[in-house]
Amino acid sequence: MNKLLSVAVAGVLASGASISAQAAIPEAEWEQFKAQFAAMAARVEALEAENAALKSGATVPEEDLSVLQSDIASLKAQNESSAWAEKLFWKGDFRYRYEDIDDGGNDRQRSRIRARAELGANVSDAITVGLGIATGGDDPVSTNQTLGGGGSTKDVRLDKAYFRYQPNEFWLSGGKVSNPFYNPAKSGLIWDGDYRPEGLFAGYEGKHFFANASYSHLESDTRNGLDESFWGAQIGSEFGPVTVAAGYLDFPIKGLPAFYDDALFGNSADEMGNYLYNYELVFVGADASFNIGDMPLSVYGDVVQNRDADDFDTGYIVGAKLGKAKAQGTWQLQYQYQDLEADATVGLLTDSDFMGGGTDGKGHKFSGAYTIVDKWVLGFTYFDGEKCTDSLKCDVRDYDRLMIDAKFKY
Repeated sequence: MNKLLSVAVAGVLASGASISAQAAIPEAEWEQFKAQFAAMAARVEALEAENAALKSGATVPEEDLSVLQSDIASLKAQNESSAWAEKLFWKGDFRYRYEDIDDGGNDRQRSRIRARAELGANVSDAITVGLGIATGGDDPVSTNQTLGGGGSTKDVRLDKAYFRYQPNEFWLSGGKVSNPFYNPAKSGLIWDGDYRPEGLFAGYEGKHFFANASYSHLESDTRNGLDESFWGAQIGSEFGPVTVAAGYLDFPIKGLPAFYDDALFGNSADEMGNYLYNYELVFVGADASFNIGDMPLSVYGDVVQNRDADDFDTGYIVGAKLGKAKAQGTWQLQYQYQDLEADATVGLLTDSDFMGGGTDGKGHKFSGAYTIVDKWVLGFTYFDGEKCTDSLKCDVRDYDRLMIDAKFKY
């Protein structure tokens, strides 16, 4: 048999040489080809030796599989014991901010930090639960923490606590969650970016269409004298670079007192100091993205109107952003103009930076950012506008605010 193999190998090698000469097979492939035949020849010789030993009555030692089986069992146990770690995810960010605020001649400077972290677990392919913490106090629209107090310790609070069930394009979530509503260019016209609504939420995420619905609590404990919730719905479409959405929100809070800090944040009050109106909000937002050369450019707009207010019932944002500060060495510039009348929306929930927060203000916003290295962005934002443009209870005053940020993500 060995002789037969030798003859076969020799024949193949000879023919291979001929083929190599004729077809110019690469030398590396030819060497691999020869090595494979050599290995096969060695295996045949080993089999012949075992066959001869068996014929002579000798015993051939069997391969001991117990060690291999033990190793497999150990590896399986190790994988099972560490499988839980694959279900977890961890993310967060840190921001250091310097601010200079001039509110009608009252100048203020301060340094602030914001740190957020979220731990989540994929309980199954369709279910996720999560827990998030953040710096700051109990302000519903800010997780900033002002530095000072002689280096005193700072507050850390519950920022998120939620579940999310998404077996397909439809999803359901509940708890204290990231805001599910679409906001063009992260518009803060109705919602501050730090606001985490509390309640139950559902939606649909298709290829070109999406929908959101919410039932959220402003106060859920009747022992506190208030039991008030609001609901909303939104539908939208996304085709290529254009996204458009419209929705409705209903805040039935007429005659109720303030929900936080004994303040209405620009909204009109009745003779008792309570909310003068309900807030039945119709809102529409859109943005479009395209390129100018190699630079991305987006333009956007956002409009809201309160159907229950008698006057000062409208707010809007228009803006544009050039570039995108994402990868190292990239940058962006942004401009927008905002006019938010006193009763256009619930002042408690709007952008806490624009004109000092709340409604009843208008003005310009300039911002820019540059990515120093991936996940580290240096940026600035400057507001220039006016406060108390609608209210009869305060005088119109100028408002200027400069913010310089160093932001990190992980």
